[in-house]
Amino acid sequence: MLSKDGRRAIPLTLVNNQEFVAVDDLAATFQLAVLEDALGALTITYKDKTIVLTNQALASVAGRLVSLPAPAARAGRRWLVPVEFINRALALVYDTRLELRKPSHLLIVGDVRVPRVTVRYDLVAPGARLTIDATPRTASTVTEDNNRLLIKFEADALDMESPALGQLSPQSLIVNVRQLDATTLGVDLGPRVAGFRATTLPVDTTMRLSIDVMAAAEAAPASPAAPASPAASAAPAAAGPAVSPDLPPSLGPPASAIQTIAIDPGHGGADQGVKGVSGTKEKDLTLAIARRLKAAIEAQLGIRVLLTRDDDRELQPDDRTAVANNNKVDLFVSLHANASLRPAAAGATIYYAAFDPVPVSSALAGVDRVPTFSGGMRDIELVPWGQAQTHHLSQSMAFAGILAERFTDRVALTAPGVDRAPLGVLESANMPAVLVEMGFLTNAAQEKQLTGSDFQNGLVQAMMEAIVTFRDSQPGGPRGQDQQGQQSQQSPPAAGAPVPQGRGR
Repeated sequence: MLSKDGRRAIPLTLVNNQEFVAVDDLAATFQLAVLEDALGALTITYKDKTIVLTNQALASVAGRLVSLPAPAARAGRRWLVPVEFINRALALVYDTRLELRKPSHLLIVGDVRVPRVTVRYDLVAPGARLTIDATPRTASTVTEDNNRLLIKFEADALDMESPALGQLSPQSLIVNVRQLDATTLGVDLGPRVAGFRATTLPVDTTMRLSIDVMAAAEAAPASPAAPASPAASAAPAAAGPAVSPDLPPSLGPPASAIQTIAIDPGHGGADQGVKGVSGTKEKDLTLAIARRLKAAIEAQLGIRVLLTRDDDRELQPDDRTAVANNNKVDLFVSLHANASLRPAAAGATIYYAAFDPVPVSSALAGVDRVPTFSGGMRDIELVPWGQAQTHHLSQSMAFAGILAERFTDRVALTAPGVDRAPLGVLESANMPAVLVEMGFLTNAAQEKQLTGSDFQNGLVQAMMEAIVTFRDSQPGGPRGQDQQGQQSQQSPPAAGAPVPQGRGR
């Protein structure tokens, strides 16, 4: 039990594989009055509110019936109740918050901040990534202490799940993650670590901390080595998750025009999207391909990639775009699968945003003059959230065309292969943005193709080549300056600003 007064243990008893707690322990802890009548019914009173228990798996809480996983039971002279009695019955009459977290064997009493913390470790060439989720959102700070990172959470305690780090050797970049005290995690680093970068990102009700650990460069060989075989040159130094070994070698270092890309796996959670003939769900397909694409881009292009979701959760279109806008990404790609009443419909389509035929200037919210550090003034053009894409339409159209070219011989296209549509997830993007319908899940043959490694590798390779071509075609000037030479500076629209209703996926 965790409260402002500290931590204490409440004993549990196992009865028929069910966890029970003694009523007299609860009475002493929460100032309860307990009375047993002649018929064997148990009345538990807190102030002027009562809970009545009988020989059934039910409790009458101030006249309201609630279910329990098992009825109260006797153990000698003591009464036992299922541990769920605390949150299902006692919490309804108690005047302080009671939160039972049964998997963690935690009972939180009162206003105590105890986030659930999960840890995931992934290899991302040329280093590794530690992803730490704190739910509900909890801020944290990362400091370096010799060969260890210290992560301090703004909380009273941590509900810590065991880190899923797999089999790590002493030579790994990250050797261990452990809880050092009530609110601090320690990350033990391996001997090959050259540095790290920590970023935070709010995802739904979770605060996500990503720590990228970079490996030190290997020493050059003393004598010239024989030319590597094509197969050997294609292998990355450290394999990233979901990178197929048959993908071609690196396409070269990134230019400054594109440093961060956002990939948006469509749908998620209760929103399953399209369902294929054989049961493939669009939400699962888009997430699998997004992960594969992220790993390949980071390993072979060295470009940072953000996923708008990397688990099965539902996001609204403006939440997806907010991830890209708030992190100032340079390119946004939303992945989807299509559906049709015609079972034979097949092929991919690449969309860029379409807007009502009104002048772009009429959509602007205005211009603010703000001082600069040098003492002068500059104009900041304010753009409504749902009109942010208007300044990037020419670049989005260009990238869509490059994608269509690179899809040739790898990914079959519909006619036309490139189209425009009023999609909310694109309209609010403050950077070049496209939405890719990768194929039709309602076509049995294409469903099988979409879920196969050959197709997914071809799709990933085509998209990486398109990114390189698009990157190399962009000017190296300030982000947000379009190819027509527009020089005005534009601030990102504020997250949460109005988004057009009835548009977008």
